[in-house]
Amino acid sequence: MSPEAIRRRIATGRLHRVHQGVYAVGRKELGRHGELMAAVLACGPGAQLSHRSGAELWGICPRHGGPIDIAVPTDFCHRRTGIRSHRQNGLRRRYRHRIPVGDPISILIDLAGCLDDGELEDAVNEADRRNLVATPRLRSALDGEPLAGRRGAGLLRRLLDSQTFSRAQNALERRFLAIVRAAGLPAPDTQRRLGRYRVDFFWPDLGFVVETDSLRHHRTAGEQAVDLGRDQAHVRAGLRTLRFTHSQVFHRPAQVREILTDAFRHL
Repeated sequence: MSPEAIRRRIATGRLHRVHQGVYAVGRKELGRHGELMAAVLACGPGAQLSHRSGAELWGICPRHGGPIDIAVPTDFCHRRTGIRSHRQNGLRRRYRHRIPVGDPISILIDLAGCLDDGELEDAVNEADRRNLVATPRLRSALDGEPLAGRRGAGLLRRLLDSQTFSRAQNALERRFLAIVRAAGLPAPDTQRRLGRYRVDFFWPDLGFVVETDSLRHHRTAGEQAVDLGRDQAHVRAGLRTLRFTHSQVFHRPAQVREILTDAFRHL
C-alpha cells in the first residue's frame, strides 16, 4: 500500500498502528499471540521471539510483564517501544502458532542469562515434561557448535552437571529431594514412567514409589480419583506407594524425613 492508502485506512479505523510499519486490522485489540507476532514483525526479517517471551510461547514459563524479547540479527540497530531486542548470530528458528521463535534449546540458553537457578531448573523440567527437549539431549547439545559459545550455555551446562539438579517438575518436588538428601537416603529416579503412569520418585531396588501432591494438581475429585487408580495399579504390580502433601513437604519436613527413614528401614 502507498503511504496515502495507509493514512486513509488509519483515518477510517480500518488500520490501527501497533508499531512503526505494523498495524492491527479492523480493531485495536490484539490477543497475546497478536502482540507477540506484531513485535516480531516490527523488528524486520530474521527476527524471532527469544528469552522469556519465547519461553512463554513454548509454554516453558508463564507470561511475564515488561517488554517482549526479540532475537534479531547483529546488524539490527533500531529500537522499538515495548520491545527488548537481543542481537544474536546463528539464530535457530522454529514456528509455533505461526510465530517465529527460537527452538527450545536456544530458549533455555537464553533463560540461563536472566533466571535464577531455581527458575531455570523449573524451565528445563517443564520443557522435558512437554517433550520439547529431553534433558540428556539438552546436555549433549550444549557441547556442540554453535551452541557451546552462546552466552548462557555455560550457566545451563553447570546447572545440568551439578549434583543438586534433578528432573523434579517444580519447587515442591525439589524441596522433597532436599529432604531425601538430608535424611541420608539414596537418590531416587525422578519422573519415571511405570506402565501407564509417570511417577514423581521411584527407588527401583525397593519397588518404592513416592508421590508429592501439589495444591494445584490434586484438588478436585476427578484428580483424586486418578491418583487412587494410579496407586491401585502400583499395588497390583507389587510396588509400594507413599504420598506426601504440599503442607507436609514445605511445613513439616522433619515429619516427612522420619516417615521416609522408617519406610526405608522396613523395606
